[in-house]
Amino acid sequence: MKKINFTAIILFLLFLPDFSKSNENKILVKVNNEIITTIDINNEISFLKSLNSFNNLESFSQSELIESAKKSLIKEKVKEIYLYKVFKNLDLNDDDFNKILVSAYSRIKIKNIEELKIYLSKFSINPENLRKKLAINAFWNELIVKKYSNNVKINRDEIKNELLNSSMQTEFNISEILFMADKDELSQKYSLIKNSIRDKGFNNSAIIFSKSDTSSNGGLIGWVKESSINKKILEEINSINVGEFSKPILVPGGFLILRINDKRQIEKIEQIDDEINSIVEFKRIDQLNRFSNILFQKVEKDIIINEL
Repeated sequence: MKKINFTAIILFLLFLPDFSKSNENKILVKVNNEIITTIDINNEISFLKSLNSFNNLESFSQSELIESAKKSLIKEKVKEIYLYKVFKNLDLNDDDFNKILVSAYSRIKIKNIEELKIYLSKFSINPENLRKKLAINAFWNELIVKKYSNNVKINRDEIKNELLNSSMQTEFNISEILFMADKDELSQKYSLIKNSIRDKGFNNSAIIFSKSDTSSNGGLIGWVKESSINKKILEEINSINVGEFSKPILVPGGFLILRINDKRQIEKIEQIDDEINSIVEFKRIDQLNRFSNILFQKVEKDIIINEL
């Protein structure tokens, strides 16, 4: 069984009680020859709810829950189809599986596998049912690292100079929505997302609209130091206040809407080499995520998706 290389970012997708009172299992979507059924959708909604218990998913209509789960599962199937062209199998050993599983729920303060099993039982989720899902994401991340690591460009000297020029820096807690749109449809798509943010909140809108892997966690990126943020994006962030969100920012892979959830001033640590390494790693992960989004879009174009 293959041992996963975990220098990649651990990204996660998303399991729920039935959206139909019928026990009949119907095929809803075909992704090439792979199928998505009503049972798959139910399970995906449960997973979404378990990851987003801090969000008010009760504001979602049943059709919105189904569409969000469908979007997540289609993305998963597209990745799986491509991965089988690269890897002979997508198996995780038990240690890797448990590590990824606990990491997936770290934001809701799950510390170990036993706590996680108790938590998942509240959503009628058997952890073993998540093995394939998390394996697909782990192998996808490994592929991205192998394929694009040499394309990551980071200027350590520039980072060092910025750190030395001030004893304090701003740290932002941010969330994102990444979406695709042609120039002629950008205004309409942005208006649609803005209306959703107004009615359902930013986190829930990320679950509905965002193409980023953070969508499964409501778009939450978390705390990010200003020295870790691309200068173009930092300018946009500095132009809005806490609780506000940006206009669409053109980035590789689409358009990005960022929300400032909170911000604070922090002292720069004395161990400057450790600080530089931390910033470099964040920038590396951010760039790899962009490459991941670009590759996914290319792969998806060659996939036939039929909703039945």
